[in-house]
Amino acid sequence: MSKNVYAPWREEYLLAPKQKRETGCLFCRVLREKRDKQNLVLCRGKLTFIMMNRYPYTSGHLMVAPIKHVGSIEKLDETTWFEMTCEARRAVAALKKAFHPHGINLGMNLGRPSGAGVPGHLHIHLVPRWSGDTSFMPVIGGVRVVSVSLDTTYRTLKPLF
Repeated sequence: MSKNVYAPWREEYLLAPKQKRETGCLFCRVLREKRDKQNLVLCRGKLTFIMMNRYPYTSGHLMVAPIKHVGSIEKLDETTWFEMTCEARRAVAALKKAFHPHGINLGMNLGRPSGAGVPGHLHIHLVPRWSGDTSFMPVIGGVRVVSVSLDTTYRTLKPLF
């Protein structure tokens, strides 16, 4: 039996001609533009910011990144690292309050071979998880299931920051 799972928010990314795909740093562009709602930025701190992943693994997939363009954890100053971890902790609390996940994956992909989509700008991923969720879908079906739209997720999380 075959079922369809639709993820129309990825259409823009998948169908974009190669020449129109992001060539510079996504995070630096988002910070320069100051269009936080359109770019899904939830908050800006003194040294860091939190934004939603436009192509999430699950609903509520967030990223915490330094404002300064730094691609290596060894080159990140301790004050910025401290703010990143504090903001990650705050993001965990917001995700728990808004979506009640049973767990949260927290991690960093250091370098392109590890899966970093933006290897030049360090960031922490927060991916909410639920018992019995669709973790098997990417492995068996080659698809991801995101149950809550980006707009609804943003409207739900924004007041918590």
